[in-house]
Amino acid sequence: MPRKGMRSLCFSLKVPPPSSSPSRFSFSPSGPSFSETVMDRTLDLAEPIITKWDPETTTFARVTSLFHENRIEARDFIKTVSNLHKAMQFLVTENPSSERMIRAQNLMQTAMKRLQKEFYQILSMNRAHLDPESVSTRSSRTSISSSASDYYDDNDDDVRAVNDSIFEVEDVSTIAMADLRLIADCMISSGYAKECLKIYNIIRKSIVDEGIYKLGVEKFTSSHIHKMDWEALELRIANWLNALRTAVETLFNGERILCDYVFASSDSIRESCFTEITKEGALILLAFPENFAKNTKKSPEKIFRALDMYAAISNHWPEIDSIFSFESAINIKSQALTSLIKLADFVRAALTDFESVILKDSSKMITAGGGIHYLTVDAMEFLSILADYSNYLSDILADSPPPAKKPLPESYFGFSDSDESAAPEISQRMAWLILVLLCKLDVKAKYYKDISLSYLFLANNLQYVVVKVRTSNLKYIIGEEWLRKHDIKIKQFASNYERLGWSHVINTLPTPDSAAVDTPQKIKEIFRKFNTAFDQAYKKQSVCVVPDNKLRDDIKASVGKKIFRLYREFYTAHRRAMGKERNLAAVVRYAPEDVGHHLSDLFFGNIESGSSLSFMSAPSPTRRLKSH
Repeated sequence: MPRKGMRSLCFSLKVPPPSSSPSRFSFSPSGPSFSETVMDRTLDLAEPIITKWDPETTTFARVTSLFHENRIEARDFIKTVSNLHKAMQFLVTENPSSERMIRAQNLMQTAMKRLQKEFYQILSMNRAHLDPESVSTRSSRTSISSSASDYYDDNDDDVRAVNDSIFEVEDVSTIAMADLRLIADCMISSGYAKECLKIYNIIRKSIVDEGIYKLGVEKFTSSHIHKMDWEALELRIANWLNALRTAVETLFNGERILCDYVFASSDSIRESCFTEITKEGALILLAFPENFAKNTKKSPEKIFRALDMYAAISNHWPEIDSIFSFESAINIKSQALTSLIKLADFVRAALTDFESVILKDSSKMITAGGGIHYLTVDAMEFLSILADYSNYLSDILADSPPPAKKPLPESYFGFSDSDESAAPEISQRMAWLILVLLCKLDVKAKYYKDISLSYLFLANNLQYVVVKVRTSNLKYIIGEEWLRKHDIKIKQFASNYERLGWSHVINTLPTPDSAAVDTPQKIKEIFRKFNTAFDQAYKKQSVCVVPDNKLRDDIKASVGKKIFRLYREFYTAHRRAMGKERNLAAVVRYAPEDVGHHLSDLFFGNIESGSSLSFMSAPSPTRRLKSH
């Protein structure tokens, strides 16, 4: 009689129909059948091997590991179990309740208990050697070392040779993987897959969960994210970025490699096992960006961290897609895609908020000397950093709903905005945001009482914008034509400044086309007018600043070419005629060299007058954008 609680064996082999004629290979009714004879021999060979390692009968078997004690005997044990199972399949079709079958069932259960114990011991004792990092760095899913299988070939001499040197030559993790695979194959083929999986899932899931915990990944609720201050949340995001890379490249990848190898004999078991082990940790990890995007205020200073997370998932998507390729893991990939979608929504909303911040800036503060406005510095710093994410931003903006058509002056783009030859969405968006900034600067330029200073302010700020575009990835987004057209605008602003700021000085001096100056009185009058006009202009313009070296040199050269050349010609022609003038120093106050020195000192700002370069002490762009 079978022992109480004994598993009933179910086999796929069907009982053959009775034959009308006796087989020439059949035995006489009075003797045992061929299957029974095979079973008797198999049982006689199997019983001493299996009972020796019954953990319930001997202390030796209870405290000793078969695979660690004698690898040759371990291989023989597996072969014995396999032969026993085959013999049982033959016998079950003839007499499933025979004494031989009951004896075989008892031996099979004993063998399975042993293998369960061995499977558990190998997994437990080799946690360090089977950690995901070790597995992922030594193997790949497409090419797993075949050396582990070589330990169990059919040549006893080869096996003994391997056994003698195995711990000296081969890697412990490779040996452990081979042992696990051998046991798993045996248990699954013998109908004990459930017991095998239970042990594997419990131990390996604890390793994955521990790995997730050590990476600092936590499950946050919506209220946790909503209440968290930005500095703390930013630290969480930085930690998450590191965690995602390690989890995908090492933790999940290593577990997939190990699972694929150990359960190579069954696709369905590999799938259910891997999904069970990794699903919870993977979902917690990949849900964080969605939680962030849905429960954080969409403001410009947060956009870069959102893009960092978007980039991280995008960059690792091929690995995520490959590692979680099972149908049962579809929720994990779905979560990754959902996080991408929510992050993209966050970025688009933050860009809209950035535009709104510029439009709503109502400060009437003027920059001393027509220098660079803080809004210019902050906005261009923001856009230039944003351009570093151009690949991801292109995808985000390309997938966005088409915005309402805005009248975009082609001169601000450098490309046509027609439907027939529309520029990429990212190019249009960046050019539009710069246009919004420039329009706001036009408004701020009107706050200067001196119109010449307004044009210098526009020239300075547009030069800053152009330089930022030219020296960042914005150059590749909005193009050379945009730069060329805005270079022309800078020259126009500078020319207007020169005309309004210095034309009254230039007009005091005769040109070669002017009527001849032939009397001392006229000469004296011209010198006096020049002195007065130059003094007034220099006093007013000495507070001006031009931070950009090239623009400063260009303006100086243009102003100097007109004033210095005309004055030197006039001075050279008439200085001697004024030699007899009593108050010569009052009339001829400047030598040409003096005029040149005065002009060369311009546009550095008069510190004593209180002017300074506003951008020199500007806070960080995100902080300024937030506060304004």
